[in-house]
Amino acid sequence: SLLVNAAGQPRKEKVKLPSSLQGRKPNSIPNKKIEDPVAGKVKTSSLATRQHLSGFHLIPPRVTLGVLKEGCTYAATVILKNVGVNFSRFRVKQPPPHTGLRVMYTPGPVAGLQVELEIEIFAMVIGGGDAGGLEEISHDIEILTETETLLLPVTANIL
Repeated sequence: SLLVNAAGQPRKEKVKLPSSLQGRKPNSIPNKKIEDPVAGKVKTSSLATRQHLSGFHLIPPRVTLGVLKEGCTYAATVILKNVGVNFSRFRVKQPPPHTGLRVMYTPGPVAGLQVELEIEIFAMVIGGGDAGGLEEISHDIEILTETETLLLPVTANIL
């Protein structure tokens, strides 16, 4: 029951349903879809009876780079996988320069395949004050697709 916990006592706070049960993906903002006559459609009869699948998945869904040495450049690879039957396009909104982050990728349609996104960070301390020798960097990289905006959280600690 959602009203009582495993011990049979009333719950103090509401149960938060996982995003998979809520009908949406984590870290994504749905776009108001406007039917695009130019977008590629698969017109195969065997796929016509199937439920319409579209969208992208990020593997892994978040990037944690750990402790980085100031003044060095680090990189991580994220896979953007097309899980739909139609080819889809995407673009990445580059993070502001003060974050030290940069995303390198090859633009173009993704037809039932996957694309590698190279997340590069130049570790630099922005604040002038000393925070115990460690500064935390946290930024959500926006990946704009035809149906939604995916958010890729990137976190790191700079020594």
